Amino acid sequence: MPDIVDVEASGFGRGSYPIEVGLALTTGKTACYLINPYPEWTHWTHEAEGLHGITRQILVSRGRPPFEVATALNTLLESRMVYTDAWGVDSSWLALLHARSGVRATYRVESLAVLLTEIQQRAWGTLKVGARADMALVRHRASADALVLQTAYTRSFGLTT
Repeated sequence: MPDIVDVEASGFGRGSYPIEVGLALTTGKTACYLINPYPEWTHWTHEAEGLHGITRQILVSRGRPPFEVATALNTLLESRMVYTDAWGVDSSWLALLHARSGVRATYRVESLAVLLTEIQQRAWGTLKVGARADMALVRHRASADALVLQTAYTRSFGLTT
């Protein structure tokens, strides 16, 4: 079973930045970090907030400094590969977190799709929906989403190849 990462962000596209990073590790442990944005990270969309339900005020009052989050990710992941089903955006947001914090990432990020067969990829959306429903998760938050991805991945092996 792979280590999984999911990132929630301030919005989409140019100017967006990571606000929460969640992990579901092969050990069964999960971790979630709210990120207190740097002062120059001002881009914010209500569309993204509507998805994850995290307000900027929550980040300022309960978020951890980005340097601390980048360091914690390195400690948890060491030099391992971590997988995401949104590689294009998640890898960019993690790269931004590390670059701006001055903490070189010791881990690598890869698309979860590289681990899936064609049949698994075609069923991926259904597998995620089923996992979320069976786990009774209603929140769209980073650690919950990472756990859903890990569960869907495990269930994908029940498919006929």
